[in-house]
Amino acid sequence: MKTILIGLGMVADTHIAALAHTNMGIELTGVMGRNPDKAAAFAAKAGETLGYQVPVVTSLHDIPDVDFAIVATPPDARQDIVATLSAAGVAILMEKPVERTLDAAQTIVTTCQTAGVPLGVVLQHRARAASQHLKTLLETATFGDIATVDVRVPWWRDQPYYDAPGRGSYARDGGGVMINQAIHTLDLALWLLGPIRHVQALMRTTPLHHLEAEDWAGALFEMENGACGSLMATTAAFPGGAESIDIQGSKAGAHLASGVLTVTHLDGRVQQFGAQADTGGGADPMAFTHDWHQTVIEDFVTCLSTGATPLASGASALEAQRVIDAMERAAKTGTRTKVAAI
Repeated sequence: MKTILIGLGMVADTHIAALAHTNMGIELTGVMGRNPDKAAAFAAKAGETLGYQVPVVTSLHDIPDVDFAIVATPPDARQDIVATLSAAGVAILMEKPVERTLDAAQTIVTTCQTAGVPLGVVLQHRARAASQHLKTLLETATFGDIATVDVRVPWWRDQPYYDAPGRGSYARDGGGVMINQAIHTLDLALWLLGPIRHVQALMRTTPLHHLEAEDWAGALFEMENGACGSLMATTAAFPGGAESIDIQGSKAGAHLASGVLTVTHLDGRVQQFGAQADTGGGADPMAFTHDWHQTVIEDFVTCLSTGATPLASGASALEAQRVIDAMERAAKTGTRTKVAAI
């Protein structure tokens, strides 16, 4: 299959590494970025990694014949790209978040659905082996009735990270730590356990950073499955630690962090699954393996061939944005807030 990479920011190198290591015969037939010089340099570097020449594409209307496009632009640049690609019948695999606001994200999903174009989102935490194993255990009722859930994202970003133009702003990114960093762990919790229905929240900018949006967020929530839970997410926890999800059920509890799942049964048995890995929680946001992106890309390509639903479809990715939208409304009003219905 043939693909094109649109958007050449920090995560673009991860996509190149993923494409270089896959054995599914995916060919990168072009790259596209806003800065012509940067695009040319990136294309040359990508060509060296992949072992063949990668051309630069300068316009959406000059995109070569491809099976799908990888869209890794900031979220404020998505609408026109998605409209052009979907009108041309090109499937789309997009970096998170879908868009800056829930309404804008829903517009993108609807555009692809109307055009009959597959839309996948790179929510790669779903692709981790420990995450997959935990989902299987939950589906087989290993934990019994789920009582409580605790989601924590104690990350660190230094000020130069936020000094980049538009980073941590509502106009470009759609917000701060929740929609840019914690969305991964929130999405994973929702994928594992189902929807959150009500939230109470506090979202603030700490004295440790200068940015428009929040670098600290906390929430209490109620889930559709009857569980209650808490969430804390920040980029102001030096030097940065691993995000985690803790689940307590009537038969067992689970602790998922750094790619390792620990299951503690109420009868005293303890089991571990997975392997420890960096997740980008420290000052280097790209300190994580390309393996998970590779799994997401390979899953998307398989789905294009079989007609199956991607690991993280555009529609399923909206669930985390619904919760973030509810958190923002709850933080402004100080009241218990209902998450928008599907």
